[in-house]
Amino acid sequence: MPKRILQGVVTSNQNAQTVTVSIERRFKHPLLQKTVRKSKKYRAHDENNQFKVGDTVRIQECPPKSKTKRWEVIAE
Repeated sequence: MPKRILQGVVTSNQNAQTVTVSIERRFKHPLLQKTVRKSKKYRAHDENNQFKVGDTVRIQECPPKSKTKRWEVIAE
C-alpha cells in the first residue's frame, strides 16, 4: 500500500529532530454547503533540524519512531 503524503506548515520546532506540522483540509458541509476548514497537527521526524517555523513541508508516513512520531519530513 502506498504511503500517504500530506502538505502543511511547521508550527513548532522546539524539540530535537522533531517538528510539529499543521495540516489544513477544506470541504463542503454536507447539509449547509458551506466551506469548512479543519486542521490537525502531526509530529514529524526532522533528521537534521533544518526546518523552521513557517516553512511549508511535505510529510510522509513511516514506521513509528517514538510514542508520538509516525511521520517523517521529506524534502520541500
